[in-house]
Amino acid sequence: MIFAILYLVFIYLPVLFLPLFSFNNSTYITFPLKDFTLKWYDKMIHSPSMLEALLNSIKVGLLVAIFSTILGLLAAKAVTRYRLRGRGPLVSFIMIPLVIPEIILAISLLILISQANIPLSLWTIGFSHLLLCIPFSMLIMISRMEGFDKSLEEAALDLGENAWITFWRVTFPIVLPGIVASLLLTFTISFDEFVLAFFLSSTDATLPIYIWSSLR
Repeated sequence: MIFAILYLVFIYLPVLFLPLFSFNNSTYITFPLKDFTLKWYDKMIHSPSMLEALLNSIKVGLLVAIFSTILGLLAAKAVTRYRLRGRGPLVSFIMIPLVIPEIILAISLLILISQANIPLSLWTIGFSHLLLCIPFSMLIMISRMEGFDKSLEEAALDLGENAWITFWRVTFPIVLPGIVASLLLTFTISFDEFVLAFFLSSTDATLPIYIWSSLR
């Protein structure tokens, strides 16, 4: 238990210090703080371009989280509840974005989208984030689907419920923690993702792109 606490402190202590530097009056990160100030928050609130980038990231993140979780849940249910031919290759194909470097995936998608004459927009960013997030969602949902006895679903079907009612009354409450975890994880991944957004964005920048352009 002590080692676990020390591990968490070691991992998260630097992260906890980051908000402190936002109150620093210096342009650069210095410790101890030069002076206490709220001017950076004032600049953020009164920066239309930054607020627009933040809103873009939130919109893309929410859509990606919802759709990747739905698709991940459906894929996990198909893999764990049905005998599919080629199950192994199918799962491996879905997991490809996890093993391919993001810059390779970004360039490949950019070439594909350009050849299809599809204009770059927030939709192309969202599509790329969806490809990246589905494997994470699917892994979470597979672990959750395999964690409970499927005889509960079979019992509900034997008692006269159809597949849809069985899912909502039996399966959904059990996998709900996995759904919440998937939503949070995929939203965080999409909100923070830079490489795919950099290659597939147009004039509508997400927050990571805006921050990068400001640092330049």
